[in-house]
Amino acid sequence: MDLNNLTKQIEDLRQQLDTLEADLSENQNAFFLCSMALIIFLMQCGFAFLEAGAVRSKNTTNILIKNLLDSCIAIVGYWSLGWAFAFGTSNNEVIGLFVGHTEFFLSGMTNYPKFFFQYVFAATSATIVSGAVAERCEFFNYVTYCTVISTFVYPILTHWGWNPEGWMFKGITSGSINTTYVDFAGAGVVHLCGGTISFAAAYIIGPRIGRFPKDGEEQSIEIKGHSVPFAALGGFILMFGFLAFNGGSMADIVKAGEGEIVALAMINTMLSGAFAALTYLLIHYIFNGKWTLLLTINACLAGMVSSCAGCNNMEPWASSFTGIGAGLIYLGLSKLMISWKVDDPLDAFAVHAGGGFWGLFSTCIISKNGIVYTVYDAAAGLPNKHLVGQAFAQLGWQMVCALAIMTWSLLWMVPIFLLLRKIGKLRVPEEVEINGLDIYKHGEAAYPLHAYGHGWDEFEAVRVAPTENNSIEHRRKSMMPNQEISLEQLAAAYDRRTSIAPVGFGSPVPGPRKKSLYINPKLYEHPEHHHKAKDRSQHMKNVIIEEDETSEEVQETLQLQKKTPESRSAGKSNPAFDMYDDKPSVQTWQKL
Repeated sequence: MDLNNLTKQIEDLRQQLDTLEADLSENQNAFFLCSMALIIFLMQCGFAFLEAGAVRSKNTTNILIKNLLDSCIAIVGYWSLGWAFAFGTSNNEVIGLFVGHTEFFLSGMTNYPKFFFQYVFAATSATIVSGAVAERCEFFNYVTYCTVISTFVYPILTHWGWNPEGWMFKGITSGSINTTYVDFAGAGVVHLCGGTISFAAAYIIGPRIGRFPKDGEEQSIEIKGHSVPFAALGGFILMFGFLAFNGGSMADIVKAGEGEIVALAMINTMLSGAFAALTYLLIHYIFNGKWTLLLTINACLAGMVSSCAGCNNMEPWASSFTGIGAGLIYLGLSKLMISWKVDDPLDAFAVHAGGGFWGLFSTCIISKNGIVYTVYDAAAGLPNKHLVGQAFAQLGWQMVCALAIMTWSLLWMVPIFLLLRKIGKLRVPEEVEINGLDIYKHGEAAYPLHAYGHGWDEFEAVRVAPTENNSIEHRRKSMMPNQEISLEQLAAAYDRRTSIAPVGFGSPVPGPRKKSLYINPKLYEHPEHHHKAKDRSQHMKNVIIEEDETSEEVQETLQLQKKTPESRSAGKSNPAFDMYDDKPSVQTWQKL
């Protein structure tokens, strides 16, 4: 046997084995990155449920389609321009500090796993804003800001902080000082960016109608969402997604020790969220005597956001410190927003901007090479005293980067929001906001009336006053089987017919042929407009309508009006309302 030939064959086999090993490692990393990205993409579902539960039923369809389009708009924008701005290269060193300009439309790019992973981050940053402007945002406004964020604002920030050519990534090098931007999973470029834009959007668009009192009134009026289970489900999905959001940011998994870092990041994420939630829950119970669910979920999310910056380089005990701080910051910012009369239904600013900024700050304090460790080592006389200056310099650079993120976000989005307000495309008209965006903007009620079964069409009797050619029976028979009425309208109709109100409320009454109309402020269809109902009641008292009270239509209407919850409990029967036995009270219906 030729020894030289055998040696060559062994060398060829070794090269083939190395190639196969490299290919396997590359595929394993790609599979890991895509798997984590899929879980992060599920966070869009979490945001959708959380926001849908936090808004009123009349705006559920609107908030859901916004979260759907966020994923669609973000992929188009990030594919066409965003990726090139974020991770493209530049032949000019100065330009490369701020923006990339190659690989537009993914031309010449083959790192598809990284693109997909970064895309879901871009979609997350854009979808944060939708919760802050919920229930009053024009659809054109949403499409505009979502496009700008995912295509331009967010990609530029990731170029600064995550591209080796970016100015934040390069940091400052001077003597023994060598700083860089530390943000493992996007506490700054994702959450601080989205949270800052949320504040600007909520401030410029203004509060929802009735959210804050007029001058002289003491307390703000809390507008509750229609589904606590939806909001809670969304919160749980987001918690699950954050584990991949932070753990997947490791990007690689095959080298020694990388799996441990992924696990550490997930553990720290969960610990930080847990301590934030428990801190807020305890404080809320002490001062309010209630174990709140929804606000505790928000606090937990704020803790997870804060862990994004340094969850890979932080001992588990330190993540508890991060979580406690995040819970306190969320509490303070949430109250501060109310005192400023900035209406943020989802507390997007407190959760994402507050949690993100605190995460960037705390990682310089308690990470393994942070101020706490270096000062302790210096006090113990260890030889790495020079690292104290490095740690403080890192904190200073981190704060510069945080301010740059906030400034960049506001620099572009504030003018856009102001321009949209100027041309009337920022906020929906008052009538649309009052009646709900689902029917007016989408023609699809989240809870259509016909879905509740037979008999509910009797409520059509209270929507239009009976006339000779428009009897109750005629209207009931002519109703389309798929006619949709929002639950808000249904509740209002129910309240008007089952609550004690002065004679003449909303229908003809016994007496002379002339009857007056009355609108009860407490039963007004939209609680946020009680003050308008009071004014309208005074004017409507003098409105006169002609009607023959002896007609069957009038008598049937009168019977419906007289059918109050008290009479039902006394055993009286009326087919139009038998379905409401053991149903919620009038006050409960008003809050739906």
